[in-house]
Amino acid sequence: MSPLPLLLPLLLLLLLPLLNMEPARATLIRIPLHRVQPERRNLNLLRGWREPAEVPKLGAPSPGDKLTFVPLSNYRDVQYFGKIGLGTPPQNFTVVFDTGSSNLWVPSRRCHFFSVPCWLHHRFDPKASSSFQANGTKFAIQYGTGRVDGILSEDKLTIGGIKGASVIFGEALREPGLVFTFAHFDGILGLGFPILSVEGVRPPMDVLVEQGLLDKPVFSFYLNRDPEEPDGGELVLGGSDPAHYIPPLTFVPVTVPAYWQIHMERVKVGPGLTLCVRGCAAILDTGTSLITGPTEEIRALHAAIGGYPLLAGEYIILCSEIPKLPAVSFLLGGVWFNLTAQDYVIQTTRNGVRLCLSGFQALDVPPPAGPFWILGDVFLGTYVAVFDRGDTKSGARVGLARALTRRAALGLGETAQAQFPG
Repeated sequence: MSPLPLLLPLLLLLLLPLLNMEPARATLIRIPLHRVQPERRNLNLLRGWREPAEVPKLGAPSPGDKLTFVPLSNYRDVQYFGKIGLGTPPQNFTVVFDTGSSNLWVPSRRCHFFSVPCWLHHRFDPKASSSFQANGTKFAIQYGTGRVDGILSEDKLTIGGIKGASVIFGEALREPGLVFTFAHFDGILGLGFPILSVEGVRPPMDVLVEQGLLDKPVFSFYLNRDPEEPDGGELVLGGSDPAHYIPPLTFVPVTVPAYWQIHMERVKVGPGLTLCVRGCAAILDTGTSLITGPTEEIRALHAAIGGYPLLAGEYIILCSEIPKLPAVSFLLGGVWFNLTAQDYVIQTTRNGVRLCLSGFQALDVPPPAGPFWILGDVFLGTYVAVFDRGDTKSGARVGLARALTRRAALGLGETAQAQFPG
């Protein structure tokens, strides 16, 4: 009798643990970046809002578990950015990762002589890239605090550990407006839906998935608001890192797949004031520093927390009152997301004077795009957001969970199991 039948049960016992093992954990790619100090004027909104022409079609994700991390720098706890490369060899740029727009652009070496912001930032040089392909289509993007126009070009994108993605991006030839002159970032990388893209250019996230460099059209933001920490957090492409937040994630469906727009059921200020009483629209936007809402509601909110109006819809808070201020809570997906005064008051020191600014700003977005609230970095610094484009069956959604402090996250180790929305 052959010994093989006798060995099979033994082999099965040995192999069974291997067959039941989960897939290998994805390695998290981390690039350390530093924190810089901005000027107060950069509290302004990045862009103007416009109504998308139509609802985009969502592509189905491919299988797998690739995960890429892009650490972010913190711009005085109100603006976040990180680094990418364009061309071969890569030319490095610092960009805002913006969920409220969908184009990638950087300053061009061919920019106009009188475009001052261009000369104060890194500029893309097509002659220095062996993989550059000319396009030449003109583009223009209007922001709330400035305008960018130039020409489209094509080259290789390097982002985190991903290399070789061929993307169409904007070479900015003109950047009018002081916001770009004094900005600590070179350009903007949009993470909105395709319908927002100028000139019909495929957004970088879509390109990464289509070219097989990302397995899922999912990304998440962890924005570190600890002033004692030098780094500003991480953008995770392809999934999320459970070391960044306290589970579970609460998923809320996207109601308009252009901006990351969701339905907000209510807003409460302490026990005595309710806003957004009949429900309202809200935008989750990494390109907006503060939380904004309709003027009348923001005025009522500040009356409840003792805010004093400044210019451009901003308010100041008495620093001594912070321990007494009520929580501001947002009802999303049936779950209350609370912000304490430590979360929503921006504290800074200028010339030895302590200044406390409210994280809430009045902004009236007219129909048909508005009205809506914008949950910017003041909210997204407290709650990790997982942006899931979904597919034609499930649709897009956003997952939210309370963020862990950076120290707590690092205490869990440098490598964590990648989490993908089911």
